[in-house]
Amino acid sequence: MNINPFDILKNAQKIQEQMSGFQDKLADITVTGAAGGGLVEIEINGKLELLSVHISPQAMEGSDAEMLQDLIMAAFTDGMTRVKEAISSQVGGMAGGLNFT
Repeated sequence: MNINPFDILKNAQKIQEQMSGFQDKLADITVTGAAGGGLVEIEINGKLELLSVHISPQAMEGSDAEMLQDLIMAAFTDGMTRVKEAISSQVGGMAGGLNFT
């Protein structure tokens, strides 16, 4: 078997370029997770970074801390599910069929 080291280098460069493109696409993905009919909303990007949290004034009226914590956790869970789905659909081909869900 005759292996050309230059072919290996070309493949490595191609993989590096694909990974760079993959990371760029992840930064462009943004989703919103919600709970309580939109009382709590969070925004997450494809790099799984929490970008923002919005709690409506109605969520704070008459609710206790435990209820608000549950709404935040539910919104986060919803957002994570949505971002995983977005990653799979938008960059799944580039990732060689890796499953993010």
